[in-house]
Amino acid sequence: MSELDDLMDLRVRTIDGWPVPGVQFRDINPLLADARGLSLVIGALQHDVTAAQWGRIDLVAGIEARGFILGAPLAAALGVGFVPVRKQGKLPGSLRTVTYDLEYGTASLELQVDAVLPGMRVLLVDDVLATGGTAAAAVSLLRSVGAQVAGFVTLIELPVLGGRAALPDVAVRALRAY
Repeated sequence: MSELDDLMDLRVRTIDGWPVPGVQFRDINPLLADARGLSLVIGALQHDVTAAQWGRIDLVAGIEARGFILGAPLAAALGVGFVPVRKQGKLPGSLRTVTYDLEYGTASLELQVDAVLPGMRVLLVDDVLATGGTAAAAVSLLRSVGAQVAGFVTLIELPVLGGRAALPDVAVRALRAY
């Protein structure tokens, strides 16, 4: 077992019944608050992306909000820029919007139209892959501005929720499955 695995065992909390009854929320905040943990996470994500051999990556896109926390330092480690995929109403300028279904409602994501140039190869990052709805919406949003999605990388995957099925044509890497 690696040092990161040990830290994840110690620092990732399971919170039952949040945000709604029946959900087991994986809280990564204690892991991110640990300087060594954060450093190991970014290093492991960088290693996974490099090992995946997804080819050229021009930009990293992080899904609000914890995708920002992981995506920006990962972009810096990869030597590329970062762009946020935000919840509706948070970005100025010309925007592209996609609305999608959640387990308990609907939500919308937005991207600044000029943030990603057509043909750019974009790595998508988030903290957890659950049902895949948010990730699929972000992929759709990126493709709507002409981006190629090089792959999707996440800290945690919850395979029982089937999120990979929502990303049938996107390569997915997760550091840990619960």
